[in-house]
Amino acid sequence: MSATPEMNLETFSQTAQTIEGEVKRVIVGQEDVVRAVLICIIAGRHALLEGVPGLGKTMLIRTLADALKLKFARIQFTPDLMPADITGTDILEETEEGRRIFRFQAGPVFANLILADEINRATPKTQSALLEAMQEHTVTVANRTYKLEPPFFVLATQNPIEQEGTYPLPEAQLDRFMFKVNVGFPSARDIVNILDRTTGADMPTAHQVTDGELLLQMGALALNTPVPTHLTEYVARLIVATHPESDDATPMVRQYVRYGASPRGAQALILGGKINALLEGRFNVAFEDINAIAANALRHRLVLNFEGIAEGIRPDAVIEDILQALPVK
Repeated sequence: MSATPEMNLETFSQTAQTIEGEVKRVIVGQEDVVRAVLICIIAGRHALLEGVPGLGKTMLIRTLADALKLKFARIQFTPDLMPADITGTDILEETEEGRRIFRFQAGPVFANLILADEINRATPKTQSALLEAMQEHTVTVANRTYKLEPPFFVLATQNPIEQEGTYPLPEAQLDRFMFKVNVGFPSARDIVNILDRTTGADMPTAHQVTDGELLLQMGALALNTPVPTHLTEYVARLIVATHPESDDATPMVRQYVRYGASPRGAQALILGGKINALLEGRFNVAFEDINAIAANALRHRLVLNFEGIAEGIRPDAVIEDILQALPVK
C-alpha cells in the first residue's frame, strides 16, 4: 500500500488522538459525536449535526476549528439570508483610470472549514447555494466558476424539523452530507461537568494541533487503505436492502420506507469504515467498522413513507433491522 512519507498508521493515530484530546478540553462527553465529525473531516466530507438548541453543536464545531490550523468561516442561516451572502457577488468599482469594472467579492464559503449554523432556518433557495460547493468544490457566479481550495468541508447544525421556523433540507443536499449525527442530551454527570467548566472565571480552550496539509495526508492514507471484496459486496447488499422494491428488503423496509439510500451512502460506508479502522489502529477494515458508522451514514438517506412518519418510525430502527437481517458473508 502506498502512502505519503509523512503519514503512517502511527502518525495518523497520534494526530487523531491529539485532536480528540483538544476537543475534550472544551466539550464534555459526546465522544461518539466527536469521533463521527472527525471521520468526516479526515475524509474531507461534510457532516450534519442535529439536536435541540443548547447541546453544544456550534461549540463543538468552533472547538474543532480552534484545534485545526485552517481558514474558518461561520455562516448564520436565517430566513432573510440570500445565496449571494454565501457565495459572494460581483461588485462595481472604479479603477484609478476612472473606468468602472466588476470585481468578484468572495463570500464566506471561500474558506476551509465552514460552520453552517442552523442551516434549516434558511429558505430552500438559500440552502441550495451550497450544493455546488459541497459536491464539486467550486462556486459559479455570473457564469464564472471559482475553485475552492482544499481541504474544504461544511459542518452544519440544524434543529429538529418539528421546531418552529425551520425548513426541511432538500433531499439532494442531505445526500451530500457524509454523516448525519444526532446529538443527544447529556447525562446528569455530564451536566455537572459542563457547569464546572462554563460557570467559572476560566473558560477552557483548544490549542491548534494540526494543519490542512496533514489532514490531506490523513485522508490520502484512508483512500489508500484496501477493502476486501466481501466487505464491498456487503456494503452493496446493505444499500440495496434499504429499497422497498428490493428482494433483500426486510418487512420493515417494505412497510415504512419510500426511498432507500443512494450510491453516496455506499461511498460513505466504505470511506467511513476505512477511517474508523485506522482510528482503531488497524489497516484491515472489518464488518464491525461498517456497522459502527451505518446509522450516521444512512439515517438521512432513508425517506420514510406516510405510514412510517405517522407511526413515528425512526430511520435508525430501520437501519438496525436491516443490519440484523443481512447475512455476513
